[in-house]
Amino acid sequence: MDEQREEQLDEQPEEQFEYQPPQTEAPASGLAIGSLVSSILGLTFVPLAGSIVGLVLGYMARKAIQESAGTVGGDGLAKAGVIIGWVGVGLSAAACCLVVLAVLLFVPAGGVFQSITRGLH
Repeated sequence: MDEQREEQLDEQPEEQFEYQPPQTEAPASGLAIGSLVSSILGLTFVPLAGSIVGLVLGYMARKAIQESAGTVGGDGLAKAGVIIGWVGVGLSAAACCLVVLAVLLFVPAGGVFQSITRGLH
């Protein structure tokens, strides 16, 4: 039985493969990584400044990646940084509006809103 198996193995032609180096992606842009990190920090620890830095770095990274002709990657990281940056700016603007509204509504007697409402009555 072993002899038959050896004969079958001998009859099969050997396949030869060419060596192909592994395909690698272009390295991610440092600006794209910085954009994403800054935008995430803009949502957590450094509310408005982090988001603005993330937006600036994200747009710079996207431009550099497009001009690199494929030698630099990370467009998805840069796009995520820009999106998260805009979300952070929007949330910061909404928070500022809420603070102004709260000050107008809840300032003790003599506040701006109370003086306006006195004129209505």
